[in-house]
Amino acid sequence: MTRSEAGVRGAVGAPGAPERAARFGLGFQSDKAIADYERLAAAAESYGFDVVSVFGDLWYQPPIVALLAMARATSRVRLGPACLNPFTLHPVEIAGQMRALAAASSGRAYLGLARGSWLEALGIDQRRGVSAVQEAVAVVSALLRGDTSGTQGERFALPAGESLRGGPLPWRVPLLVGTWGPRLARVAGAIADEVKLGGSANPAMVPLLRRWVDDGAAAAGRQPGAVGLVIGAVTVVDEDGAAARRRAREECAMYLEVVGALDRTLEVPPEVLSGIRRHLAAGERSAAGAMVPGELLARFAFAGTPGEVAEQAAGLLEAGVDRIEFGTPHGLSDDEGVRLLGGKVLPALRRC
Repeated sequence: MTRSEAGVRGAVGAPGAPERAARFGLGFQSDKAIADYERLAAAAESYGFDVVSVFGDLWYQPPIVALLAMARATSRVRLGPACLNPFTLHPVEIAGQMRALAAASSGRAYLGLARGSWLEALGIDQRRGVSAVQEAVAVVSALLRGDTSGTQGERFALPAGESLRGGPLPWRVPLLVGTWGPRLARVAGAIADEVKLGGSANPAMVPLLRRWVDDGAAAAGRQPGAVGLVIGAVTVVDEDGAAARRRAREECAMYLEVVGALDRTLEVPPEVLSGIRRHLAAGERSAAGAMVPGELLARFAFAGTPGEVAEQAAGLLEAGVDRIEFGTPHGLSDDEGVRLLGGKVLPALRRC
């Protein structure tokens, strides 16, 4: 099966020509003012980034607000949430938001879906999370295609005859699935355009993820490599590498709390994770960051001078990553981080 055929069957939206995976993107937290999103997205596009994403983390503004503002300020970059989850946003609502973003961006939207993190604080039952994501994809796909035959599922289903008001989209919306687990990675190999490993900068995870994804692709009759691999992580770049690493430790801690135990190629000391959790629970972000040793920071964040960050990213490309997403906060300030990534790191990587 070709990537185009997979999109018709399993991703979201109407069929279209297959796309090569974009190689470089920026990921923003949804904690900024509208004018900031417009300015930063326009800068990202001017530097030549391929994708601009907005995170869907719990307790932050919904990413659709920022994405619609970015659509107004750009004309080329692909835009999408990385990632939404079907436990806090029903698939019917996801489909409606993606229809709005695709229309606002003239077809440049992509959809990122994941099981979600930190949801236990809300008492949400995430059991059977893999099947919930599959069912969500089926509902969203049907609505964006204008298929009114309905879908079946234990958690999410679409009644026959229902459709989004306004009709089907004329564009195909590519699907990205975020996961660290082999089961969802294999499902993504069958239905997605890209699979994202979020909160990682570890080259050792790339061949493992590739094997899981290609196993799922093969089971669905797709070719090896049909699904792009994306790695994204906290990024702090500055000409003062030590200052960048200090800031990155603090920013990385909240994600390391979740993904530190998921990396199957590393053994994160339990006392490090427990210390991070204790400090974060007390609101002590700097103390939590100080718990992150240097050797772990390099596996869970991009941090340092432009040359050091470019070298880290090049190692991931060599390991087989198709796209790198440099995540928030990008630098000691938003604008300076985007300037250094776009003006120094990206040109170095384009030469690789």
